[in-house]
Amino acid sequence: MDYSTFISPALGIIVGLLMGLTGAGGGILSVPLLVFVLHMPVAQAAPISLSAIALSAGVGALLGLKNKILRYKAAGFMAIFGLILSPLGLWIAQKVPNAPLLILFSCTLFFVSTRLLLQARREMLRLPDPERKPPPCLLHPEIGKLRWNLPCARSLMFSGSLAGFLSGLLGVGGGFVIVPALKRYTDLPVQSIVATSLGVLALISTGGVIFSAISGNFDLSLAAPFSIGALTGLLLGREIGKKISGPRLQQIFALLALAVAISLGIKGILAL
Repeated sequence: MDYSTFISPALGIIVGLLMGLTGAGGGILSVPLLVFVLHMPVAQAAPISLSAIALSAGVGALLGLKNKILRYKAAGFMAIFGLILSPLGLWIAQKVPNAPLLILFSCTLFFVSTRLLLQARREMLRLPDPERKPPPCLLHPEIGKLRWNLPCARSLMFSGSLAGFLSGLLGVGGGFVIVPALKRYTDLPVQSIVATSLGVLALISTGGVIFSAISGNFDLSLAAPFSIGALTGLLLGREIGKKISGPRLQQIFALLALAVAISLGIKGILAL
């Protein structure tokens, strides 16, 4: 049996731990792990990554639904547009050479890591958040539901579409798009934002896995143990995360992601 079958669950546990400790955005490192350890091209690693994100985010979303903090209408609305563009991203990934995808992934990861570093620094120094205009999606104070209007729908539609496209193209869940978008465009509490983001990720990632399976670009023998390992790591990471400072943990993760981004960029440039 191929050694990758044994390594796959171990990599999944690492990804799950990162997701459990840092939130859904931890899944962004699953593709780099598959690229560096199993020497897979981005296009082949992406569907395997999405399978792990779909399973882990799905569990998190169900817990959010049970606790009544998941905004399922907003999640479903964003996911619809993400599901439309996710197959396009997957299709483009199959047509583009691996080196440009590595460089694009590196740039994306560099952007995410630097933003996380700045956010962690602001929280650790307790700096006030910059003032902003009222968001277009506001909660109704009496019934506790979002007030829908054209600017609100347009903002969520664009965010969901971008997350779906990047999900298909790079195998990232899109949490680094959805969470900031919900923070910017709604006044939802943080717990509700995380749960709603997980709902969007679960739907988009599941759609990406199904499309990959139909197109014959899905290796179940690697994806299944990787996904189960990720779910195990996620549950373990959630318990460990309760005992560790959030901003400090985010800072460590951001530095790790920054190092991976630089390594991916070098690998991509050398492959050109």
